[in-house]
Amino acid sequence: MPSGLVALALGGFGIGLTEFLIAGLLPQVASSLAVSEAAAGWLISGYALSVAVGAIALTAATARLPRKNVLVGLVALFVIGNLLSALAPSYPVMMLGRVVAALCHGSFFGIGSLVAGSLVAPERKSRAVAVMFAGLTVANVLGVPFGALVGERWGWRAAFWAVTAIGVVALAGIVVLVPGRAGRAPTGSPGPVPPSGLRAQVRAFRSGQVWLTLAATALGYGGMFGAFSYIAYTFTEVGGFSPADVAWLLMVYGVGLVVGNLIGGRAADHDRDRALVLFLLGLTVTLVLFGLLAASATASVVLIFLMGLFGFAGVPGLITRVTDFAHGAALAASANVSASNVGNALGAWLGGLAITAGLGYTAPLYVGAGTVLIAAVVMAVAARQATAAG
Repeated sequence: MPSGLVALALGGFGIGLTEFLIAGLLPQVASSLAVSEAAAGWLISGYALSVAVGAIALTAATARLPRKNVLVGLVALFVIGNLLSALAPSYPVMMLGRVVAALCHGSFFGIGSLVAGSLVAPERKSRAVAVMFAGLTVANVLGVPFGALVGERWGWRAAFWAVTAIGVVALAGIVVLVPGRAGRAPTGSPGPVPPSGLRAQVRAFRSGQVWLTLAATALGYGGMFGAFSYIAYTFTEVGGFSPADVAWLLMVYGVGLVVGNLIGGRAADHDRDRALVLFLLGLTVTLVLFGLLAASATASVVLIFLMGLFGFAGVPGLITRVTDFAHGAALAASANVSASNVGNALGAWLGGLAITAGLGYTAPLYVGAGTVLIAAVVMAVAARQATAAG
């Protein structure tokens, strides 16, 4: 494994921690900054919105710059944002820190996935992307308990100081370990040279395969996170778990993400389109079974693990697919991250509508299953068209 991948994975871990740890710190932050819990919750929503905007805006703004330099700048932005959060004397400064840190999120994973793929042989590209995303999946497992533990022992600011330190180490690792030409085709290499100018990158979106892949990403994520957004209610109101059980159940889900990410990378390198369709169908079946068996504690534990596994197994393949059809355009890779965040918002909205309509706390699982099934159909159509085109 190239050492540059380790640096990218560490950067992904730090960014993932920034996203997730705040959930375990909200009561302390609200009390310290003298705001309501609802206002503190905007520190999560504001982050998510900034991810969606920053993924496109920063990637477009840095289209002509060397990708290693862009990654260094993005991680520096991440460090500054978390430093602002750690020092924040007021709620507006805290929100500013969250927004600044979030701006780098989408572009880092979009551009980083291209750099990761360039560090290995073409047939191992999806596995390299999976290694980079392993940092994010591990952060999903550890983020909330890490924030809660550090916050309880040393205060919420200490958690942001710790993430700032991780960012500094990741920054140094990328500077030292990632090759200067990473992410670009070497001179004389076969295949198209990745577009560098903004206009050239925008032209990559003329490909119908790019749009079909982005649609599959948004629908697949939307289905999973639409169900996941209300899973705590499913556990406590249907499964009979206590509120205290939710934390370890979410860790089981996080372990599923880690396993799915690694399996998905290997499967995508073997037969990407077939693997993506099968993963989406697997997630569809898992969500339906979860809705049917949510009252069973044993089934719930198994199915929340499978939900994480199938839900994240498609990530490496979807990213490499969209960038391959976009001929390596970084803007397409970042658009994939934005599509996932749009899907998250859409899925949570649809799941909320189902609960509001009185369909019960298993309804988001069924709504999610339907959404993911549409994603599987879109992916199957995309695969068929790609095969027909040769």
